[in-house]
Amino acid sequence: MAVLNKTYNHVSYLWDDEKANSLGDDQVALLIYRSNILGADLRITNYGGGNTSCKTIEKDPLSGQDVEIMWVKGSGGDIGTLTKSGLAGLYVDKLRALKNIYRGIEFEDEMVGLFYHCIYDLDSKAPSIDTPLHSFLPFKHIDHLHPDAAIAIAASKEGEKITQELFDGQIAWVPWQKPGFDLGLQLKAALDENPGIRGIMLGGHGLFTWGDTAHECYVNSLEVIEKASTYLEENYGKKRPVFGGQKIDSLDPEKRKDQAAAIAPLLRGLASSYKRMIGTFSDSETVLQFINSNDLDKLAPLGTSCPDHFLRTKIRPLVLDISADHDLTDLSSLKLHIGKLFDDYRLSYQEYYETHKRDNSPAIRDANPVIILWPGVGLFSYAKDKQTSRVASEFYINAINVMRGAEAVSEYVPLPLQEAFDIEYWLLEEAKLQRMPKEKPMSRKVALITGSAGGIGKAIADKLAAEGACVVLTDLDADRLKESVKDFGKDTAIQAPLNVLDQSSIASAFKAANLAFGGVDIVINCAGLAISKPLPETSEADWDLLNDVLVKGQFLVSKEGVKILRAQALGGDIINIASKNALVSGPNNVGYGTAKAAQVHMSRLLAAELGPDKIRVNVVNPDAVIEGSKIWEGTWAAGRAKAYGISVEELPGHYAKRTLLNEIISTEDIANGVFAFVGGSLSKSTGNILNVDGGVAAAFVR
Repeated sequence: MAVLNKTYNHVSYLWDDEKANSLGDDQVALLIYRSNILGADLRITNYGGGNTSCKTIEKDPLSGQDVEIMWVKGSGGDIGTLTKSGLAGLYVDKLRALKNIYRGIEFEDEMVGLFYHCIYDLDSKAPSIDTPLHSFLPFKHIDHLHPDAAIAIAASKEGEKITQELFDGQIAWVPWQKPGFDLGLQLKAALDENPGIRGIMLGGHGLFTWGDTAHECYVNSLEVIEKASTYLEENYGKKRPVFGGQKIDSLDPEKRKDQAAAIAPLLRGLASSYKRMIGTFSDSETVLQFINSNDLDKLAPLGTSCPDHFLRTKIRPLVLDISADHDLTDLSSLKLHIGKLFDDYRLSYQEYYETHKRDNSPAIRDANPVIILWPGVGLFSYAKDKQTSRVASEFYINAINVMRGAEAVSEYVPLPLQEAFDIEYWLLEEAKLQRMPKEKPMSRKVALITGSAGGIGKAIADKLAAEGACVVLTDLDADRLKESVKDFGKDTAIQAPLNVLDQSSIASAFKAANLAFGGVDIVINCAGLAISKPLPETSEADWDLLNDVLVKGQFLVSKEGVKILRAQALGGDIINIASKNALVSGPNNVGYGTAKAAQVHMSRLLAAELGPDKIRVNVVNPDAVIEGSKIWEGTWAAGRAKAYGISVEELPGHYAKRTLLNEIISTEDIANGVFAFVGGSLSKSTGNILNVDGGVAAAFVR
C-alpha cells in the first residue's frame, strides 16, 4: 500500500525511512520499530494497550525445515517500549491446529495453557490472551490498536452502520466479545466473508489492521485512524453541543492547582483505606470539558467500554459533589462528607461484585475508586505507584474521548456490567496479577527531602527511590537541583526549589508533591550548613544563620509536612539529619553543636506530640561525612582541620582512626540509616537516635 499522505491531522507519522532501512529485512526488528512508534502516540494506543505481530519463515531446530513463526507482543507488555524480550515466538501451524481440539466458548480459558505448547522461541514472553486474534489472520504484519477515534465508533449505538458507510465496506465489524480463542476464529470468519478488506472493527473494543510489510501495515493503521478521527471532528457540535454544553465554569488554572493540592492528601487517605496509593492530578482541557458539562451526570455512571480502560480505571469514577471554590482551610468537616461519598462508592462496588460474581470468581479486590472527578477543578487518580496512577489517568482521558466521539455521531454504549465484571475478575487476569513482581519496601511511599540536590540528601533520595519510593528533591541551589533530578525516571522524582526559611517556598514544595503524587509520607530534614569557629570568632550572624537554617528550618518544614500527614491519616515519618555534634562537645563548635542539639531535642518533642497520629519522628546522626558532602566544600573542613591541628587532606583518615570501627563514613551510609527507620523494619520506633559514625563512644546515647 502506497503512502497516501504523510501529514495527518490526528495522528503522528513517525516512520523514519533511514532508520527502517538500517534494519534491512529483519522483520522482527521492523515489528519492534513499528510498535515503538505506534506506542509513542497516545491517540493511537495507550501504555500497555493493544498488540502487534509479524510472521516470518525460520528454520525448525528439530527438523531443519522452513516453518512459519508468529512474533507477537507477550502478556502484560507495552508496544511503546517493546523489545525482543517482550515478544512471544510461536509456530503458526500449531496455533491454528488448536482449533481441532477447541471445545467451545465455555472452555476458552483452557486454550491459553496450550499456547505454551506452540512456542518456537524458548526465550518467549508468556503468550497473551490475544495470541489467536493474530494467528488466524494470514497477514505478515498485524496491528491491534485502541485509538480513541476507532473505539468511539466501536462503542456507539450505530457503530456497525457507521463503520460500513464510513469505510465503504473496507472495514468489517465483529460484535463485542471477550478476547480469546473464539474471537480469533470470528476475526478469520469476518475476513473470509469480506475478502479484500483492510481491517476489522471490534465492537466496543478496538481496531485490527494489517499489511504485507511493516511499513504498509503502519500506514494502513494510520490512515484508518485518521479517517475515523476526521469523521468525528466533522460531527462535534453538529447535532448538539459537545457533552450537552457547559454546565459550570472552571476555576482559573492556578486556583485549580491550589484546590487540587489542598484536597489531594484527603482524597489519598480515603482512597488508601485498603492499601496506600500514589496519586496523579490532571486538569487538561479534555478533562475540564467533560467534568464541567451537562452530560457528566449521565455519562460518568455508565462506565467505560474498552477492557483496557476499565481494567485500569474501574468501571466508573467517583464524582465529588462540592463546589470548585469550596473553602479548604479546614478539611475536618469536609472529610465527613467526602468520606460518606467513599463509603457509598465502596458499597456500590460491593454490590457490583456480589451481583455479577461467578462460582469461581477471585475474591473482591480494593473497593475504593481509582478515578475521582471534581467539576471545575480536575481529575484525580490513585493507584499502587506513580506509573500506574498516571496511566489510569491517561486511560480515563481516553475514555472521555471515546464518550465524546460516540455521543457526537450516535449514542455512547458502555459494556454491560456482567461483561465488564467477567473481564475485571477473569481468572486469567487474576493469574496475571499474581505474576506481578513483589513490591519493593518503599513502594507506595512519597518522601520529600530538603537539601537533596547533592551530598547526604541526594544519597537518601537515591536510596529511597531504589527501594521503590517516589521522591521530591528540594534545594536552594536550583541549577544543581535540575541536574540531580535527571538521575531519576519521570515517574520517580520531581524537583521543587525550597528555602527552609521561607514559609511560602516550603508550602510551594509540598504543593508540588501533592499535585505530583497525591501527598507525602516521609519528611526528611537534611538541609544544612556548618560553621566551625571558636567562641570569640563566632559572630551573632553566624549564630543566627546556624539556628535559623538547622532549627527553625526543621521546625517550619516539619510543621507544613504534618498538615499533610494528618490530612491523609495514614501515619508517616519525619527523619531529621542531625550530627554526632548534637551529643559530643568539641572545640570551636559552639554555634553548630548547639543548633544540632536543638534539632535532636525538637525531634523528641515532636515524637511525643505526633505519636497519637502514628507519625514517627527519629534522628540519624552522621559524623565526618566528607566525600560527596557539600558542607565540606566550604570553610567547615578548614575550620575542623585547624581545630585538630592537621591538614584538610588528613581529615578523612583522622576521623576514621578515632572511631571504634576505624571506618570512613559515606553519604550512602547515612542513606542506609534513614532506610532503616522508614523501610518497615522499625515501624514501631519513634523518638530514637541512630548514630552512623563508625562508633564514637562519647556519642553513645545510653
